[in-house]
Amino acid sequence: MLLAGDIGGTKTNLALYASKEDLRSPTREATLPSAQYPTLAALVNDFLKKIDLPKVTIDRAVFGVAGPVVGGKAKITNLPWHMEEKQLQQTLNIPSVTLLNDLAAMATAIPLLKPSDLHTLNAGKSAKHGTLAVVAPGTGLGEAILTWDGAHYRVHPSEGGHVDFAPTNPFEVGLLVYLLERMQHVSYEHVCSGIGVPNIYAYAKASGLFDEPRWLSDKLSQVKDITPIIVQSAMAPKDTEADSNAEGSYSAICAATVRVFASILAAEAGNMALKTLATGGIYLGGGLPPRIRPFLEDPEFIHVFQSKGRFSEMLADVPVHVILNSKVALLGAASYGFEQ
Repeated sequence: MLLAGDIGGTKTNLALYASKEDLRSPTREATLPSAQYPTLAALVNDFLKKIDLPKVTIDRAVFGVAGPVVGGKAKITNLPWHMEEKQLQQTLNIPSVTLLNDLAAMATAIPLLKPSDLHTLNAGKSAKHGTLAVVAPGTGLGEAILTWDGAHYRVHPSEGGHVDFAPTNPFEVGLLVYLLERMQHVSYEHVCSGIGVPNIYAYAKASGLFDEPRWLSDKLSQVKDITPIIVQSAMAPKDTEADSNAEGSYSAICAATVRVFASILAAEAGNMALKTLATGGIYLGGGLPPRIRPFLEDPEFIHVFQSKGRFSEMLADVPVHVILNSKVALLGAASYGFEQ
């Protein structure tokens, strides 16, 4: 019996598997709010209590975690959790525990995905056994690479989401200046993730280019995480803008925020394609891309993706896909566990 987990800053997906043939139909699974638990062990124990399988013996566990894994130790980037494989083995009474970078887990699942798991933004011309790259804006921004070793794809984790943010237009230049006045380092994660959306919104508001409706300011003041409200308002029909009483009314400032986010994501996806020569394709993972598909389907997204000067023609051939399967990292963690 294998226990697999996708440990994120916002939520954690856990599942039990009896065999590799059951990767898409686990014996038990659940989604739990990560921040409500003091440790990963506490969260896992709660999961095991809830599934009510007292006679099951777990032989191995693989956890994809949102942060770097070094020497069997990891810290969640957006949670105060410190994890160690040996300690988890003892605490959970599981003989073998593996910590895996969450993007490495997600990347492991890429070769297993079906057409129904994907939405293609640019068909391109995929090179056989060409390098694949994953750019995944969720709570944070994760990136990973897959290279062909002659027999199968080998996964390489990355912390590329924390490299310096490079603006590509005057508005983004202003955004960078605005953020540099408030933090020492501005990475792509600060503008291209769930924690980055509020930064874009704050600058859009401070720029004076957009008005913040009273109903919107009231809603935002009532929650800790404003990203879902911003996305919901950006995705609402435009004819709801004047209806302040409607749940999820459209707002121009929210739409502008998500449009800037999409443009930054497109630029970084293009950067990733160049840095890794991802001739096999770019895969957009994480929780945000599927939720803002209309903004990604806008021709401007692929235009920004391909706007790399002399290499624009080459990028036109690079396929770009949105991963629709919300359990892709869990699928990858489980697959990794059975392969090991």
